[in-house]
Amino acid sequence: MHFMVAKQWRTAARWARWSVLTGTALMLLSGASLVTVDRVLARYESAIHNEDLFGDQTGPARPRPEDIKGPLNVLLAGIDPRRGDPTWLPRADSVLVMHVPAGLDRGYLFSLPRDLLVAIPPFPKSGYAGNAQDKLAHAMYFGSMVPGSPNANYAQGFELLAATVSQYTGIARFDAGAIIDFSGFKDVIDALGGIDMTVDERVASIHLEPDGDPRDRVGDSYVGEQMVYEPGLRHFKGWQALDYARQRYVTGGDYARQRHQQQLVRAMIAKGFSADVLADPLQLDAVLRAAGDSLTFSGRGHGVIDWAFALQDIRPSRVAMIKLSGGGVGRYVVDKGKDDGEGDDGGDDGGDDDDDDDKKDKKKSKPKMKYQYLGEQLDLDAKQFLAAVAAGAVENYLAFHPELINN
Repeated sequence: MHFMVAKQWRTAARWARWSVLTGTALMLLSGASLVTVDRVLARYESAIHNEDLFGDQTGPARPRPEDIKGPLNVLLAGIDPRRGDPTWLPRADSVLVMHVPAGLDRGYLFSLPRDLLVAIPPFPKSGYAGNAQDKLAHAMYFGSMVPGSPNANYAQGFELLAATVSQYTGIARFDAGAIIDFSGFKDVIDALGGIDMTVDERVASIHLEPDGDPRDRVGDSYVGEQMVYEPGLRHFKGWQALDYARQRYVTGGDYARQRHQQQLVRAMIAKGFSADVLADPLQLDAVLRAAGDSLTFSGRGHGVIDWAFALQDIRPSRVAMIKLSGGGVGRYVVDKGKDDGEGDDGGDDGGDDDDDDDKKDKKKSKPKMKYQYLGEQLDLDAKQFLAAVAAGAVENYLAFHPELINN
């Protein structure tokens, strides 16, 4: 009997440690007394927001936990919702995929640029007709629309985002998914006691002042003093870590932001798996509760506990962060804000009038042009990596392309 209880405790502890990574579960202590594992896990699982994020859960029958077999692909969408506004339509500010090979003992996490140019398929549920080229972040926006209602449906938006990512990457099916409320993750980091991150470039926040208050906005621009993150090892509170990781007007643009978000995930893993946190049941309880509050999860019939136990052999050191590279795409268009005759005061310079008229006509026939940014596209190596994910051959591909691993 004592052996079985100890075994349950060790298994549940492994489950809790994995949960810090995914933010989807909680530990075994309720108040000051230890109760049965089943009762406590059930209590914490109920704290997770569960939704049908793929639109295919039709019956009450629940698959068995042992049915979770690799390779697996989990889609994560990060949003920054406006609390208390049910009409706000979300854009996927961050899109991440965790690929788990057949052995279920390691993971590969990669991000897709929010401005990645993709084809968004038609989506009758929202009345969306589809678009041959649009930014990836917009898929969740269009999918969240509810015909006849002003309120947004986030789960419906995730469904269209998943269909869009599947179509672009070739990943036929996502085995699980989650919507991450970034504002809620601030509470997770604070519950951890803050996290340590190495800032790899000078980053000036466009959103916040040095004390964390929002900067004033005038028209389309922010004004006022800025919070600045200088290079080096820094200890961040929740608001600082999230603010640093969300900045994209930096050297490297959205690809740098993806790198910083992965650094944030890695720092949270390191702190969550630290002995200080795991040895403090009350702090661990607070961390996992905050993580549950910030997630909406779909395991396609499996609960978060099923998933946590299935992935219990994954350790932090065996989660590789993958960097996908690419570049901006744009075109030159007529700058309608410029006057074709700009610089001509209409005066007589003493020259030949006919020659002047010819020059003016030529000047007016050549309109001013400006560069219009359209979005991002991935390079060949990144696209080949996605093909390897779809084919379940990630480890073989990375063996020949180790430069994609973000150390």
